[in-house]
Amino acid sequence: MTRVAVVTGAARGIGAATVRGLARAGWSVVAVDRAADDPRLPYALGTRDQLDEVVAAADALRPAADPRGDVVAHVADTTDPEGMAEAVSVAERRFGGLDAVVAVAGVIAGGVPLWEMPADQLGAVLGVDLGGPITAARVGVPALLRRPAPRQGRFLAVASAAAVKGMPGLAAYSAAKAGVTGLVRGLAADLAATGVTANAVCPGSTATPLLDESARLYGLPDRGTFARQHSIGRLVTPDEVAAALVWLAGTGSSAVTGAVLPVDGGLTL
Repeated sequence: MTRVAVVTGAARGIGAATVRGLARAGWSVVAVDRAADDPRLPYALGTRDQLDEVVAAADALRPAADPRGDVVAHVADTTDPEGMAEAVSVAERRFGGLDAVVAVAGVIAGGVPLWEMPADQLGAVLGVDLGGPITAARVGVPALLRRPAPRQGRFLAVASAAAVKGMPGLAAYSAAKAGVTGLVRGLAADLAATGVTANAVCPGSTATPLLDESARLYGLPDRGTFARQHSIGRLVTPDEVAAALVWLAGTGSSAVTGAVLPVDGGLTL
């Protein structure tokens, strides 16, 4: 039976790499993205054209391509329960069920002490980075549990090295990402003995548009400057983070739950 996933933040970065990785491994995927800018944030988010390009490229990677398409795009704000519920419904109607929810969508803002951060930016960071995974869990986990036992469901979320390492000007981002790690631990306890697990990954500085915005916030010339923080001497790639997520989504990770896996190039050593 083909396994089925819903992936958020799919238009670019780690989300896009995860869609490609799952497709390459034979999964069917509903690729979810807002596909529009957020007026609360001062930088561009992923677009519908980017989302469609990811879907087309990923669909071509599947080992047994279906001419109808086994990777499909779905535009939704990941903090909107109705939009996310429809993404889950697409997975169940089109592919017959759901085996993994991968909450990747994230934003960054700050660059100033918390008490100086504009309220709208604070709301965006907390809403998308923590509220998004919570929404994904609330609408996605019941679908994972609708698979008949013995099931192998997976709830996965992307946190950050900032969840465990304080970084100046990013208190709200750190708080949201630390909340994600608490979320998966709590879900793992709630899901005991169901066959559904919950885990998170904590990337380090990853070569994505979000890191470009981080460099701007810190007044750095480019994102490559962050490489010096890593013991591996370079930035993490989106594909490296996606590889961890693809493994955690698979049946071989069945004994792993409530875990927070660093994929951070040694940033938090």
